[in-house]
Amino acid sequence: MSTEQADAVIVGAGLAGSAAARAMARRGRSVVLVEAFQPGHRRGSSHGSARIFRRAYPDPLYVRLTGQAQVLWRQLADEAGEELVVTTGAIDYGPARKQEKMHEILTGFEVPAELMTAGAAAERWPGISFGPDPVMFHPDGGVIDPERAMTAMRGIAAEYGAQICYGSPVLRVEAGDAGATVHTADRSWRAPVVIVAAGAWLEPLLGAHVPLPPLVVTQVPAFHFAPREPGPWPVFIYHDEVARYGLPAGRDGEVPGAVKIGEHGRGTVTTGDGRDGVVGPAARDRVRAFVGQRLGGLDPAPVGEVTCLYTSTANEDFILDRHGPFVVCSPCSGHGAKFAPLVGEIAADLACGGASREPRFTLAAQFG
Repeated sequence: MSTEQADAVIVGAGLAGSAAARAMARRGRSVVLVEAFQPGHRRGSSHGSARIFRRAYPDPLYVRLTGQAQVLWRQLADEAGEELVVTTGAIDYGPARKQEKMHEILTGFEVPAELMTAGAAAERWPGISFGPDPVMFHPDGGVIDPERAMTAMRGIAAEYGAQICYGSPVLRVEAGDAGATVHTADRSWRAPVVIVAAGAWLEPLLGAHVPLPPLVVTQVPAFHFAPREPGPWPVFIYHDEVARYGLPAGRDGEVPGAVKIGEHGRGTVTTGDGRDGVVGPAARDRVRAFVGQRLGGLDPAPVGEVTCLYTSTANEDFILDRHGPFVVCSPCSGHGAKFAPLVGEIAADLACGGASREPRFTLAAQFG
């Protein structure tokens, strides 16, 4: 079996890998993007029609980076000729009282945000029961369409000459004196740099070559609920002991106007190959109870359910760093979709010899 040459091989064509392929190809590099499954598959972390875009974080780093990502999403939409993020506005509320800190950070970055009483919020969004705590609204929140975004990014990469290989699971990678080699069942590629954006498959591929921190893969369910009355819903997060989120579900929602509801980070430990796609009854019952108690604008009987894979670091920070010929790209801990075009640019910077932009995203930081 002959070995082909490229400037960069990218493993994994989810949001991060597709963004990295676009970024590298637009820089004039010869790129091979290798994906284990076919387009539109639902085996990983990037499928479907709905992920949250939001500026609100209780952490200034991510607020700053969401601003950079927002600019890049707009540039991608212009280049693709289609809207990839629908602006709905976003609400943060709940007894954990993170909303006040987020409001302080957002306004410090001059991001539009409004802190209001629960009564004022109830008048504005009568389908949500807010409880006694204040409510924060920031108008820049919205919904990303991952499928369309990945299709657009891969399409642009291909226009710039990238080779995309679907249905090609990577069996192993090898480091060498002048780069690394990526092996599939019937083809191999050698390149000075390999960007591994394989999500739940990252540790099995790279663990022998790169000192990775513990990465936990979980299968996390989400549910679709039909609205009782038509009308736009904002993105929202209810902050309690567990954060529960909601957003318009788009094409995946089974019925018009469906809202996707889930619990952040509460999933079943699994592996990329071992996930079963089965939603446990306890998770279903918890989310149904939450909808019944706090979301009167939705019918509490779910009309559909899905699962997604999280690959998480202990502190939920990303890893975007280079070790030898390998760029470790974004085990995103369940909150990385909103940063996809920025992650692609950072991965491309690292692949082209640049230093890490963010110290917290280095491998060393994970072991500190």
